[in-house]
Amino acid sequence: MSQDKPLPFIYQFAAGAVAGVSEILVMYPLDVVKTRVQLQTGKGAGDEGYNGMLDCFRKIIKNEGASRLYRGITAPILMEAPKRATKFAANDAWGKSYRNLFGMAKMNQQLSVLTGASAGATEAFVVVPFELIKIRLQDRASAGKYHGMVDCVVKTVKAEGPLALYNGLESTLWRHILWNAGYFGIIYQVRELMPQAVDKSQQVRNDIIAGATGGTVGTVLNTPMDVVKSRIQNSPKVAGFVPKYNWAWPAVGTVMREEGFSALYKGFLPKVLRLGPGGGILLVVFTGVMDFFRTMRGDV
Repeated sequence: MSQDKPLPFIYQFAAGAVAGVSEILVMYPLDVVKTRVQLQTGKGAGDEGYNGMLDCFRKIIKNEGASRLYRGITAPILMEAPKRATKFAANDAWGKSYRNLFGMAKMNQQLSVLTGASAGATEAFVVVPFELIKIRLQDRASAGKYHGMVDCVVKTVKAEGPLALYNGLESTLWRHILWNAGYFGIIYQVRELMPQAVDKSQQVRNDIIAGATGGTVGTVLNTPMDVVKSRIQNSPKVAGFVPKYNWAWPAVGTVMREEGFSALYKGFLPKVLRLGPGGGILLVVFTGVMDFFRTMRGDV
């Protein structure tokens, strides 16, 4: 997302990978809490239920140990490099394609939204298997079922077939299209509104504000799809049986009908606390690594 001269794909890929891993190492416990809350279909009661983010944190640490907040991190760590690299590289590639297609010399708000949505769709194809494994490892009910990431992959493929790893692809596409459209569209708008940075500290400030704002707006837009995606991916495929949560928009309707509109925003607080500041971390680290590469190449 740097505003400077574009670098070759390999540099964008590396910068995106470093940014993604940095963000997940800091914010992953919030993702575990978000998933637990989203998978809960009723009211939180006793040790098996969660009455919000803080209660979920407390009960996980008390009943399962603090290390449980990092259960399943191997899959997202392996996913983060291709995921975030794809996000930023695809955003730059789609942006260039759309500028050429529409004869635009530079990006505007509409192109930023379209470019972000296209990058999100591209990213979704990369992340679906990793997301499915992560969610199944994070679910408390699966704690004794899988002995780590590889065991989860083997048992899922054996029981449900290899295509089961792409269970939830459609809902993941919607989730990433909505988040990236909001994220990159808002980044463009915020950067346009803020004073031009004259030094490195002001650039970091601008990136933190733009990235955190974009991450927050993207989270508001895509949380309902994230809720149904979690439930779809945590529903095993059984021959001859149609899962309760199968396709994204019908699943949204099911959740609203059975649990109310607010259920579509289950896990919103830990999600926005992760992806708001996390969006800032992503943008700051990505821009910083890209600037480092430019200096190394003598492009400044």
